[in-house]
Amino acid sequence: MGVGNLTHNSNALAADARSLNSLKLQAGQDSPAAIKEAAKQFESLFMRELIKSMREATMKSGMLESAQGDLGTDLLDQQLAVQMSGRPGGLSDIIAQQLSRQMGAAADAQQGSARAAGKQAIKPAAGQGNAAPTVSQTSFVQRFNGIAAKVEQSSGIPASFMIGQAGHETGWGRREIANADGSTSFNLFGIKAGPGWKGKVAEVTTTEYVNGVPQKTVAKFRAYNSYEESFRDYARLISDSPRYAQVRQQTGSVQAYASGLQRAGYATDPDYANKLSRAINTTLRLQRATA
Repeated sequence: MGVGNLTHNSNALAADARSLNSLKLQAGQDSPAAIKEAAKQFESLFMRELIKSMREATMKSGMLESAQGDLGTDLLDQQLAVQMSGRPGGLSDIIAQQLSRQMGAAADAQQGSARAAGKQAIKPAAGQGNAAPTVSQTSFVQRFNGIAAKVEQSSGIPASFMIGQAGHETGWGRREIANADGSTSFNLFGIKAGPGWKGKVAEVTTTEYVNGVPQKTVAKFRAYNSYEESFRDYARLISDSPRYAQVRQQTGSVQAYASGLQRAGYATDPDYANKLSRAINTTLRLQRATA
């Protein structure tokens, strides 16, 4: 083989130090083929440097040394490195596995940052929920974070809004609506059982405001089989009921969302929006502290 052909083949196949940046970009495409090819070229570069180091460690006679001879030797080393690279079970397979893990970790980090950015975009209500969270509040938020996050993905309603409202309605888990036998109804949002409700019912005494005056009354509330059912039923109510159409468009602001619920008649308490805003603000603070 002539030096010209050898040079052409080596330049087409072998990687050198100047190609490292392009290899990283290629691997960054995160496709199996791109990662495999980048790993093969990384191995080729490594093998070339290894062969070069071995040659330099060998004592030279000096009799046949020349610039042209050194060039030919270097080109032969490049070709040999290419031929030795990319074999099954070789170094390139290990490099490809490591690149795949790094690409996956980077993607997860980007998704996590996007989710965190989404939560940060929510505007807290000014001057609400500034007190240090209590033990019961912290425990409640931790308990329902997972369920609320699942429902947020399908409904678009922020998990912090749902947890905050559930916390307010139940006294952060201390006053859940109970069935006649004392077991929980799993109703975290105080949703009543109207004429169209076909599920289970829990009948309890509650406080309603008539012309701003609190009065005790017996009412029927929806009962569920799990807390997740409660979260999903609440999300359906807010998403599907024309009554809350405007509320559904106000998930970017705690105060706007809470005020919208009060105007739509979710509760009769005249101070409901302020109380709910404080509960949601507290939830946001706890979630961000552990993010």
